[in-house]
Amino acid sequence: MTCFLCLQCGVQFAASDAPPQHCPICEDERQFVRWEGQAWITPEELAATHRLVMKDDAGVLAFGIEPRFAIGQRALLAQTPHGNVLWDCISMVSDEAMAEIKRRGGLAAIAISHCHYYSVMVDWSEAFGGVPIYLHADDRQWIMRPHPAIVSWEGERLAINRSLTLIRCGGHFAGGQVMHWKRDGGNALLSGDILQVTPTRRHVSFMYSYPNQIPLNATAVRRIAAALERFEFDHIHGAWWGQNIIGGAKAAFAASVARYLAAIA
Repeated sequence: MTCFLCLQCGVQFAASDAPPQHCPICEDERQFVRWEGQAWITPEELAATHRLVMKDDAGVLAFGIEPRFAIGQRALLAQTPHGNVLWDCISMVSDEAMAEIKRRGGLAAIAISHCHYYSVMVDWSEAFGGVPIYLHADDRQWIMRPHPAIVSWEGERLAINRSLTLIRCGGHFAGGQVMHWKRDGGNALLSGDILQVTPTRRHVSFMYSYPNQIPLNATAVRRIAAALERFEFDHIHGAWWGQNIIGGAKAAFAASVARYLAAIA
């Protein structure tokens, strides 16, 4: 039995003796099936051609895969005095990454913005003794590999610890969430692409589908703004290497909301 990974989105499926017939995540209109057709890869095959890399990204330890695999996002380690949390996820775990996280105090939990980044979240959890994986309940239909470690939380906010709070923003997905991080050196939002940091690194933007270029409606964007209004943050760490807003992020977010709403009016 093998837990196959979708070659297009990198999400791992429940163990089976043959590859699944299709990937619901890629068949959804927010993603797409490869032009060559649905295809699968095993973790062993991926490890033979790719490697996990660790880098400092604007002061946060980040993990990615080289050469680029699937969607290409990177994960972040939110280090706090109350326990470390892996934000978002990638499709590979390595002994080196495990050792580095343990050297920094271990891993207390995992939290993921939305299903495009679920990847091998269960493998990451099991590598650290089955730590909880916090996903919003509104996105439970996109869990392709169920596991007891998955916590499908409900509501609008969830404090993982005294430093980290999950906030349901919706938008890109109904359960799309960001994580607010209280820390020395300035509070931060870890946003995935629920808030997409633009290449200028001075604004964010919003989409229902990024690859298929379907914009998010005004009601959804206003809801995101309302969900984050009570939180103070100086930085936004996005989904991609180097795409972060460092300093003045709350003002940049407000300006981005106004700019976006004006553009679609």
